[in-house]
Amino acid sequence: MAKKSSVQKNLNRAKLVARYADKRARLKAIANDKELPIEERFQAGLKLSEMPRNGAKIRLRNRCEVSGRPRGYYRKFKMSRIALRELGSAGQVPGLVKSSW
Repeated sequence: MAKKSSVQKNLNRAKLVARYADKRARLKAIANDKELPIEERFQAGLKLSEMPRNGAKIRLRNRCEVSGRPRGYYRKFKMSRIALRELGSAGQVPGLVKSSW
């Protein structure tokens, strides 16, 4: 089990990302538009840098929904390899069968 503070920190980041997603996308579009004057693009870059860092999507960490583990994460199932194996062996994950040969 991961530290509760790490899991909570990631949840807080996810909320910030959702809150600032539209504004961040608009500012990035302005800053990357080569048609606009350089002053306007520079101002958009400054406003973008003043926004909270944790509002950037890149700061989110994929974590297991069951245990909070940050590594060995399967996106399709939203859980770590360890939790997936345990739940799969118990028959809790639909369509997942443990292989043996």
